[in-house]
Amino acid sequence: MTTTQQVPGGPRTGTAARAARPGTVPPQAPAPPASVAAVLARLRALQATLPPADGIAVFNRVYLSVTEEIARRLGTGGFQHTAAAGELDAVFARRYLAAVDAAGTGLTVPACWRPVFQLRRHPGVRPLQFALAGINAHIGHDLALAVVDTCRALGCEPAGLATDFDRVGDLLTGMEERIRESLMPGPDLLDVADPLTHLAGSWSLEMARDGAWAAARVLWSLRGMPETAQEFAERLGSGVGLVGRCLLTPLG
Repeated sequence: MTTTQQVPGGPRTGTAARAARPGTVPPQAPAPPASVAAVLARLRALQATLPPADGIAVFNRVYLSVTEEIARRLGTGGFQHTAAAGELDAVFARRYLAAVDAAGTGLTVPACWRPVFQLRRHPGVRPLQFALAGINAHIGHDLALAVVDTCRALGCEPAGLATDFDRVGDLLTGMEERIRESLMPGPDLLDVADPLTHLAGSWSLEMARDGAWAAARVLWSLRGMPETAQEFAERLGSGVGLVGRCLLTPLG
């Protein structure tokens, strides 16, 4: 795959495309998955290589379960436009997997993902924090750019993806509570003495989805101004990364 982060307006240059160290040859990253089936294969292979407590493993496990459900619904006609929904899911997943590949090949990880990779082995960060921070990065930044990439690939407007975008969002919202329940320690999800309760309650998937859709529409409107679109995407990534860093505050 390429060694740059693709955003509307073209590839990033400079530090985002630098090699780890002069004179070294980074390992070659796998080719980007072209289908949902290929995404599932990559996610399963990745899960098999990561220690269970690794923060990336925590998010990857969540993402794998979500993608398996999307694949099931694609196979049963659960989307208005099956081909478009499948394309969006694959394009979307590539951004997360590109971040994994960047970390593995010595390249700079996108700003939205940087806190998760930097703190992935911190003993004071709990599994639910890694899950929420990963979802924050993927929904808050990657989804907006994936909508634009998919519209370019299919030759459609964002409005053409709106219905299936909402259906995926509804699926995520339905799974979010199960994710929180499975990763919260102890039986009492309303334990006011646990800082994790407050931290987890400070982030909203629904608001992140709404923000991603608004950002996608802005980026689409800026497609004729690549430099402005590039700057907007970078600012979006930095802001999402800041939220992720807050979500990963070590709690002991």
